[in-house]
Amino acid sequence: MANETQIKLLEPSERQTNMMHRKYKTSAKVVILSAGQGRRLLPLTADSPKCLLPISGKTILEWQIDTLLAAGLEEITVVTGFQTSLVEALLQQRYPDRARISTLFNPFFEVADNLASCWMARSVMDCDFLLLNGDTLFDASLLAQVLNSESAPITLSIDYKKVYDADDMKVQLDEKGWVKHVNKTLPKDQIDAESIGLIYFRAHGPKIFSDAVEEALRHPSELKSWYLIIIDALAAKHLVNVCAISGHRWCEIDYSSDFAKAQTLFSGWNNTEHIVTTRNILQTST
Repeated sequence: MANETQIKLLEPSERQTNMMHRKYKTSAKVVILSAGQGRRLLPLTADSPKCLLPISGKTILEWQIDTLLAAGLEEITVVTGFQTSLVEALLQQRYPDRARISTLFNPFFEVADNLASCWMARSVMDCDFLLLNGDTLFDASLLAQVLNSESAPITLSIDYKKVYDADDMKVQLDEKGWVKHVNKTLPKDQIDAESIGLIYFRAHGPKIFSDAVEEALRHPSELKSWYLIIIDALAAKHLVNVCAISGHRWCEIDYSSDFAKAQTLFSGWNNTEHIVTTRNILQTST
C-alpha cells in the first residue's frame, strides 16, 4: 500500500540519472494482472473493476498502458476477470489501432488469487516480459530505471519506507542485495523493503517462472495463492535481484485512502511531455 511520504518526490541520484540516459532497446512483452474487482474499494468498484477507476482523468489501466507504450513496450496482455466486457470495451475504444494489446479472461477470478491469472497467461511468458499488478501506477522514469536495471533472471522492483503495514508485500535481502524472501508476514527485524508490484523477467527467468506457475497450480491448495509465493521460492535459488526505485512517482491502490493519494500524486501530471522524454531515454542510437 502506498505511504504518505511517496507524495513528496525526491531528486534522482546521479546513478539513477545515468541509468535513465543509457540507450536501451527491448522487445519485452507485458502481462497486466487486472482480473480482480477490488472489494476493499467498495462501493467504488461495485460495478466496474479496480483497473477502471479514474485517476486524474484517466483510468488506472490507461495510465499503465500509455506509460508502457511510451517506453516502446507494445505487446501487452491484460488478464481480465470481473466485468471483463468493460475492460475490453475500453481497450477497443482507446487503442483501436493497437493490435498487439489483447486480453485473456480468467474465469476463476471469483475463487482464485493472482497466481491463477499468471497460469492463464503462461503461454505469453515465452521471452523477456514485465509482470505488472493491475493496481500499480508509476511514472515513465521509474519504468525506464527498471528496463535499464542490471540483468538478472528475475528483477523485483522495490521501495523503502520507515514503517511497513500489514498489507505491504515485504522483502528481505541477502548480504549481496538479492532477494532472500518476499511475503506479507516477514518479522519486522527481517524487512528491508517492499515490492511495488512490477517484476522484470529476462533470459531464462520467463521459463523458470512459467514452469513453476504451472507446477504450482497442479495442487488445488495453491488456487488461492499469490504469484509472489513463486518468487519467494525462486529467491532461494539466487535468481531474484532487485531494482530500487526510490524517489520515483508510484502508488499501489488497495484502499480508498490510496485512491485519494493517487489523485494527488498524479494530478496535473504532464503525461505527454513525460512520454516524449521517455522515448528519448530508451531509443537506441542509429
